[in-house]
Amino acid sequence: MAREFQRGHKAKISDLTAGTDLYVGVQIAAPGLTFDISCFGLDANEQLSDDRYFIFFNQPKSPEESIQLLGAQSGDTESFRVTLDRIPAAIQKLSFTATLDGAGQMSQIGPGYIRIVAGGEEVVRYAFTGSEFTTERAVMLGDFYLKDVWRFAAVGQGFDGGLDALLKNFGGEVAEEEAPPAPAAAAPGFAPPAQATAPPAFGAPAAPSAPQAPQPAPSFGAPSAPTPPPAPQQPVHTAPTIAAPLAPQAPQAPSPYGQPQFGQVPGQAAPPAAPFGRQAPAPYGQPAPAPYGQQPPGGMPPGAPQGVPQGVPATGAGLQAALQPYKETATGQRWTPQNQQLMRVDLTMGGAGVLARQGSMVMYQGKVDFGYKSAGFVGRAVGNATGQEMQLMRCTGRGQVFLAEEGSHLHPVELQGDGICVSAENVLAFDESLQYEVRRVEGHGIPGGALFTMLFQGTGTVVVKTHGTPVVLPVTPTTFADCNAVVAWSAASQVIVSSQVRLRRNAYPGHSGETVNLQFRGAPGNFIVVQPYEV
Repeated sequence: MAREFQRGHKAKISDLTAGTDLYVGVQIAAPGLTFDISCFGLDANEQLSDDRYFIFFNQPKSPEESIQLLGAQSGDTESFRVTLDRIPAAIQKLSFTATLDGAGQMSQIGPGYIRIVAGGEEVVRYAFTGSEFTTERAVMLGDFYLKDVWRFAAVGQGFDGGLDALLKNFGGEVAEEEAPPAPAAAAPGFAPPAQATAPPAFGAPAAPSAPQAPQPAPSFGAPSAPTPPPAPQQPVHTAPTIAAPLAPQAPQAPSPYGQPQFGQVPGQAAPPAAPFGRQAPAPYGQPAPAPYGQQPPGGMPPGAPQGVPQGVPATGAGLQAALQPYKETATGQRWTPQNQQLMRVDLTMGGAGVLARQGSMVMYQGKVDFGYKSAGFVGRAVGNATGQEMQLMRCTGRGQVFLAEEGSHLHPVELQGDGICVSAENVLAFDESLQYEVRRVEGHGIPGGALFTMLFQGTGTVVVKTHGTPVVLPVTPTTFADCNAVVAWSAASQVIVSSQVRLRRNAYPGHSGETVNLQFRGAPGNFIVVQPYEV
């Protein structure tokens, strides 16, 4: 049975199927729009360092044929054959993308999907609709990436700039001379009349029922042709939503703004109709000149600025340009830093909720429920030792939650089956799917008699907060850190309290005047994270 993925879901290929010879199908359509569906073979830096692994209609296969473009078949707009065990070691990721050929936006597409088929049986599907996008003209649909083993991730991240922006993201560029050499390419199978396996189906947009039957390669089990997909829904926006410069309709009665009483005509000696016939625009509330056109009968649209000077386009420099650098950042991931001090979590991605410190929510969008989370053993242990019980709230629903705390720097740490220890004071939020427990580091001279850390394990993300930009150091036999400055360390590290205790020169009343060093030990590969801050 096929697993249904949502945007941001990831899984090992071996958990989906035992096969390595896979069929990848993409279905995407919109009335009046055409799409180019491609596969980028990327190196360890996620760059297209070898353009022979950019698989598209002009280059239908990689040199060793581990990636092949098959064309439209079995209800898919485009399909690929991917043989994972034949992909060279230099290629670490395969990114399957769709770009618009011509005008349009991804918000106009109907229901679509990217799916993986093994042995003729569909094993995973990531479905999407146009409501997930806005003005994007290119979108990354799904990735195969190598992290110890091959894995699959549902991405759903778009680019407004189309193919050009997509290529720049992967370190490439659009060549102006790419089109003329294409007809003269001597590679067999490029010319549509000569190859009857993939290109004929690619060139037929609607109903090549007869040529599609022999196309699936029997050796790797392409899926059987399903019933015709439902007709895509009509686009939400049939035209771009960019408005013409705003020009308010002439009011029926004098408006309190921009009328003679504001000093336009001293003494109010001008006749009432004079402001509407002047050549010089009034600073407030005056109608735009005739060349700008008329507004709909409803007057100015909701949210339109009331004091825009005449002759200045609403989309030009000004307020919108000033606010542009601070717009919300949406990358298609579950956790997205908006800046160094603000984190956004998208609850629509991933099934589990999020646990966060109470009071850390600064804003949310959508339908989100906030519930009290019992502190449990972790909270009671920390509270009994330090007097500061860890209060958590559970965030669930469908929406986006923005988290922050006292301007601290926030760092999302993604775990893929590994573990990390984080000081309880430095935990802001984490996925509820993670397993977590308290660990006690006892020592003489530690305030409260012990240092409590939280051990996180499993698959998910934990958001760590620091004062300033932290530094990551390897663990060596001579690695020591101040207990107030250490933030996190690898789960396999051994922590002991050092006997070295120094006195602060400027101890102040109410403070012990002591600071404690922790010594870290462990095999090569272990690490600690330290912040540039002490209590």
